[in-house]
Amino acid sequence: MYKIVKKEVLNPTVTRMVIDAPFVAKRAKAGQFIILRVRPQGERIPLTIADSDPQKGTVTIIFQTVGETTMLLNALNEGDSLEDFVGPLGKPSVIDGTKKVCIIGGGVGCAIAYPTAKAFHEAGAQVTTIVGFRNKDLVILEKEFKEVSDHYYLMSDDGSVGDKGVVTNKLEALIENGQQFDEVIAIGPIIMMKFVSLTTKKYDIPTTVSMNPIMIDGTGMCGCCRLKVGDQIKFACVDGPDFDGHLVDFDEAMSRNKAYLDFEAHKRDEACNLLKKEVL
Repeated sequence: MYKIVKKEVLNPTVTRMVIDAPFVAKRAKAGQFIILRVRPQGERIPLTIADSDPQKGTVTIIFQTVGETTMLLNALNEGDSLEDFVGPLGKPSVIDGTKKVCIIGGGVGCAIAYPTAKAFHEAGAQVTTIVGFRNKDLVILEKEFKEVSDHYYLMSDDGSVGDKGVVTNKLEALIENGQQFDEVIAIGPIIMMKFVSLTTKKYDIPTTVSMNPIMIDGTGMCGCCRLKVGDQIKFACVDGPDFDGHLVDFDEAMSRNKAYLDFEAHKRDEACNLLKKEVL
């Protein structure tokens, strides 16, 4: 069992939890993920490692309450325990050799972008961070990003915080103004990563995206997390989650991610009913 050491609400739909998992904390690196189960018969879901502390033996996860398992997870409190917490899984992000990097995060994808920005900062790279949210109420990790960024830009769809517009507006403006990047790393909604990659392709800037497709076992055996990357089929759990953004077939990835929307809605309703019964 894996005890919840700390729970913190970051915005109305996003929660940060610190989990006691010393064996995972000892080996975790930026870009990797874990797979957890809340209950013995529960669903296995992947979540990116948002931070880790090998000395304390803790791993931080940040998740958005959108489905059955995240609803059940969010219902837990400090002192409660998770059934399973397996990892670290996936390949770590490649940090060495990059001197100027632009990290782009969208929405809850910022939880994945932060440890990557932190790793580049600690490696001595110049880090420019661009983050985007729908509005000011959804902003997360602003303080944390500023601590590891040489330049930090906040965008919002409605202009209620930072600059109004999408992240690609700021990225292209920086490039047109002469800012040079050895690499751009985009993490967030698939549609956002697609348009970041289309933007950087015009300027021939190497671009990495972090893919989070449907995943079950996390070992490459089930094949559910397959992606088309160039002329090859890759599996996000063992070949990724980082891939060349100029080669990923984003349209196919978006189509596959929609395959279980009706089923997920049904399971959300079941989770709501279950939580209501437990409260009563």
